[in-house]
Amino acid sequence: MKKLTELLESNRQWAEKISKEDPMFFETLAQQQAPEYLWIGCSDSRVPANEIVDMLPGELFVHRNVSNLVVHTDMNCMSVIQYAVEVLKVKHIMVVGHYGCGGVKAAIETEPHGMIDNWLRNIRNVYKKHRDLLSVWDHSHQQLDRLCELNVIEQACNVCDTTIVQQAWANEQELTVHGWIYGLDDGLVNDLEFNASDAEEVDDQYRLAISKIEILRKLAQGPEKETQTARSLWDKVRSIFN
Repeated sequence: MKKLTELLESNRQWAEKISKEDPMFFETLAQQQAPEYLWIGCSDSRVPANEIVDMLPGELFVHRNVSNLVVHTDMNCMSVIQYAVEVLKVKHIMVVGHYGCGGVKAAIETEPHGMIDNWLRNIRNVYKKHRDLLSVWDHSHQQLDRLCELNVIEQACNVCDTTIVQQAWANEQELTVHGWIYGLDDGLVNDLEFNASDAEEVDDQYRLAISKIEILRKLAQGPEKETQTARSLWDKVRSIFN
């Protein structure tokens, strides 16, 4: 029988370090959980939610799955959203993808990947929906970047379409749904400009976010299309809108 001795020792050292810095930290943490944010992110080990936004335990409610999907028949995800909205009363839900997502990449590959293909079918549907928009990138890494962005936007819309969020808005509860994407190569979060605070805003926010992807397509047809990074492309888009 193998034990994870190194991890257990690391845990003890971490707890001692935190207790020295703040003797009341764990006692206070154990007595309440009152986060204002729900993070729906990818299971990828390189995307640690709390660390990315520099938040302590207890400040961020987190749900993670392969490729940050929000599927209405996924009772795990729906239960998390319900608890976050109805019990914790979070004020913000962020769907957070990341560039270079392996699940997104696998979803558009031709070879089978086993059972997970049933889950990745949801991303395949996003690809089919936006096939024309994505076609300019012709299977390059930039096409993968754009599909990762589009997947986030579609999943943010799925959050908005849940009965949980719709009811919260009907009750005039303060709640905004956001679409973000994280860069593994620079550690920065990119706001995809989807920020819906009530049911009437969803369609407009969706169109706004997609329109910016369409501008990225125009920029990608320029002479420097192969050397432009996601960050540089989005900086150009924001300069156009500002």
